[in-house]
Amino acid sequence: MATTKQTQIAGTTKSRFQVRGMLKRDIVPTILVTLLGTVLMLVFLLPLGYMIATAFKPEAQLSAQNAPLLPAKSTTYNYQGQDLPLYNVPTSEGVKQWALVKGFREDADFVDPANLGKGVINWKGRYRTLDPVYEFSPTLDNFTTAWSDVDFPLLFRNTFFIAFISTVGTLISCIMVAYGFARFRIPGKNILFIILISTVVLPPQATIIPLYILFAKIGWTGTWLPLLVPAFFANAYDVFLLRQYLMGIPKELDEAAMVDGANPLTTLIRVIIPQAIPAITAVTLFHFFYAWNDYFAPLVYLAGKEELFPISVGIAKFVGTYGTHPTRAMATAVLTMILPALLFFFAQRQFMQGVVATGVDK
Repeated sequence: MATTKQTQIAGTTKSRFQVRGMLKRDIVPTILVTLLGTVLMLVFLLPLGYMIATAFKPEAQLSAQNAPLLPAKSTTYNYQGQDLPLYNVPTSEGVKQWALVKGFREDADFVDPANLGKGVINWKGRYRTLDPVYEFSPTLDNFTTAWSDVDFPLLFRNTFFIAFISTVGTLISCIMVAYGFARFRIPGKNILFIILISTVVLPPQATIIPLYILFAKIGWTGTWLPLLVPAFFANAYDVFLLRQYLMGIPKELDEAAMVDGANPLTTLIRVIIPQAIPAITAVTLFHFFYAWNDYFAPLVYLAGKEELFPISVGIAKFVGTYGTHPTRAMATAVLTMILPALLFFFAQRQFMQGVVATGVDK
């Protein structure tokens, strides 16, 4: 009897060790993958973080000695009615934060804010080699200056109009084309789909000259029409994403709608589209961001029409003007990304669902 209990205890102990070993084997790869992903994410976001931090910096900070990476300004101390800059001064008692009263070539006069009873202290050394004391101090001056100089209300209006109309056209055309490829029996459908997908490898730069000649002959250059009308004729990227999702929707739903007397268009509107909201959301955001950030096409077709410029072209001129003012240039860039960032934040769940669903073979 005792031997049986000992065997059971030994078996239980062995099982516990096995479970712990399995947990360790599962946890270690998870931790490593998480750390690797975090490091890659931080590296990827470094330029964005630098841009945002620079946008909030006072302009004097960029040329200041040993200035911190975050927005900051030099700390001062009011002494006898004067604002004196604070420096980190090495002394026999360690590094002290002293206020500079007057600097000379090889020495300087300081006062110790923590001990004013000492009066003026003469420090031997070159004060220009000392590090100033900084305090965190973001500023909005760069944004107010950029907003007034760049005329953001006009650029936002133009960009939103172009992005909104082209997105609507893309959704209407791509949903119809994807619905046809996913549901209807068309002779040569696979060949047509291959031809459509093959247009992905054709760079826009290869077609810009013939398209420009065409639009110039019909009098569309200098207007928004070359940016809006092509969106109503679908594109291979969005058609492919929507087709993949629509093929995963059960055809029994179409058959049930047909039994109830619905025609193909009614089935699309009332049955297919409500089921495809995640994919449609992904396509909407993809194209809206593309139209919002597009620089090449507006630059070509709207040359000389500054009142019609979208934000991507409009800020390019001012970024060049602000070549000696990096903080204003960064503030301008931050202002342009506010609306797309908000759209992605509020629609990220549907966006991720659509991306995952269209990328997985159902």
